[in-house]
Amino acid sequence: MTTAQSLLSPFRIGDLTLKNRVVLAPLTRARAGVERIPNELMREYYSQRAGAGLLISEATVISEQAIGWQQSPGIYTAAQVDGWKKITEAVHAKGAPIFLQLWHMGRSSHSAFRADRSLPVAPSAIKLNGEYIHTPIGKQPYETPRALETAEIPLIVEDYRRAAQRAKEAGFDGVEIHGANGYLIDQFLQSRTNQRTDRYGGSIEKRFQFLREVTEAVLTVWPSHRVGLRLSPNGNFNDMGSPDFRETFLHAARELNAINLGYLHVVDGLGFGFHQLGEPMTLAEFRAVFKGPLMGNCGYTQQSAEAAITAGHADLIAFGRPFISNPDLAERFAKGWPLAAPADMSVWYSFDPKGYADFPRYQTP
Repeated sequence: MTTAQSLLSPFRIGDLTLKNRVVLAPLTRARAGVERIPNELMREYYSQRAGAGLLISEATVISEQAIGWQQSPGIYTAAQVDGWKKITEAVHAKGAPIFLQLWHMGRSSHSAFRADRSLPVAPSAIKLNGEYIHTPIGKQPYETPRALETAEIPLIVEDYRRAAQRAKEAGFDGVEIHGANGYLIDQFLQSRTNQRTDRYGGSIEKRFQFLREVTEAVLTVWPSHRVGLRLSPNGNFNDMGSPDFRETFLHAARELNAINLGYLHVVDGLGFGFHQLGEPMTLAEFRAVFKGPLMGNCGYTQQSAEAAITAGHADLIAFGRPFISNPDLAERFAKGWPLAAPADMSVWYSFDPKGYADFPRYQTP
């Protein structure tokens, strides 16, 4: 295989054949409305980007408790399932598979998101050190979350299982468990945010327990090759980063390797922030302990993606920001067409059509 062919060559995940190794990264875009029901605008957006070998949906909340972002989609009601069905059908009509990313925000939330004004939940009552959070009642300071009781945790695991089942009903080809970026699963994994003394905290093995139980629950719905998992070992987003990050994430990767997941999605790039607690972890480190398909993400160009795949460090590369203003990104890569200018960040989460599905395909001179 030559370098020029690597990124654009087919790849198999279990019984799924991807037409190329370009993946649409999960991108929160906040267009689902206050009811969090996927809509026609979202159908158009995903359909436009179905030139990717695999699409991963934006992070999708598994329950009302999981909410912490304005107008992000959900997968906990029948109406949301019906909305997603129109999107999966449109993507499949373009010949691409799509996975749903399962999301619980944990402490990265606020009581204003819930009708009963209940506090966000977390493994431990450790407040996120951030300036503010955008809520339905405007910018608010972060709150100290409520530490989950041991008996409550299986209820959240069940929420993940139900969400995985609803994803199947909505026509998705699989699911990605969101274990990255300082959300609930990441909060359980990392010593910075998990100071529990029960079976879910203390040692690295115990901090991994919540992710283990979530994964096992999802695997009662989907075969292992239809389940992916996302981790962000280098990130400081949402006030994350732990002194023992390398040991923590290598342990997680070893444990996940035994499950035969469809893929492990690692945010290895540093463009989303770096915690500066040691040398950044690399895909090569994960490749040494995880033998299944490995996906890199964050800051990749076509050239660096080709290099990672050719070197054997990655099998797939997920692209985020380039896909916002280049809906035909994979085709631009294949044809050598230039990329459009990056989208203005002010439109990323604007709640309206502008800056969402209105980016044009490349027009040949």
